[in-house]
Amino acid sequence: MERDQLADFLRRRRQAIRPAEVGLADSPRRRTAGLRREEVAMLAGMSVDYVVRLEQGRSSQPSTQLLGALARALRLSDDERDHLFHLAGHRPPPADGTARLARAGLMRMLDLLGDTPAAVLSDLGEVLAQNRAALLVMGDYTRLAGDRRYVVYRWFTEPAARAAHPSEEQEHQARQLVADLRAVAGRRSGDPVVTGLVERLRAASADFRRLWDEHEVAVRRANRKTLLHPRVGRLVMDCETLITPDQGQELLVFTPADDETRERLELLRVLGTEEFPTGTPVR
Repeated sequence: MERDQLADFLRRRRQAIRPAEVGLADSPRRRTAGLRREEVAMLAGMSVDYVVRLEQGRSSQPSTQLLGALARALRLSDDERDHLFHLAGHRPPPADGTARLARAGLMRMLDLLGDTPAAVLSDLGEVLAQNRAALLVMGDYTRLAGDRRYVVYRWFTEPAARAAHPSEEQEHQARQLVADLRAVAGRRSGDPVVTGLVERLRAASADFRRLWDEHEVAVRRANRKTLLHPRVGRLVMDCETLITPDQGQELLVFTPADDETRERLELLRVLGTEEFPTGTPVR
């Protein structure tokens, strides 16, 4: 770990970012060049004291999870993210597979969407980043570990995931998730990450086995879904999926499908993030 170089890199990246780039209000009276340490800590979900120690070269070696959070908060490019991992004494996440971080360009799009809920997902349905509006709608899924990272795994193994949808929509949602996973499995044929996930799902869920054996294939593009939010009730959302050229990551954008949902989303923004739902699926 190169503490001094890591500290210098983090300071310079923090000072190079304008608040508006990460969805924060700017002010002509602002004295700090770039972001404040408190703002980086808030965006990364860590303590201000730890950010200070990192920038002063006094910290212990940060974990890969903390480095990923810092990379997202500082909107690092892929090369900058890899450099951050090297300075901290870790191997960077692979270019493909489940350890990827949201791309810098997609992170900027999240910020530009403002009050429109949006998330960046891997092709296997791992939530890599969410904007504040998405956190209000579905809670924070970026910190999940193991197979719980995958939307499809939670759907078939955790009753709370299905309970976030009306019962009449659950079969359709299940079929969409399985058909999308079929498309990924075909595109990434022989990938042990994908085959391992399918095997574990087949072992864990008879319902998944039933749908998998039907061999339906469909890449997710756009659909309408109803979310049963525990604080504001029924949300009818149009979901648009924008996929990167290599099909490795996607931007999922939620827009209200009716006036009632629009009003409930506005209420949710007022209520803030004190409580989150625990089972709302994002695809």
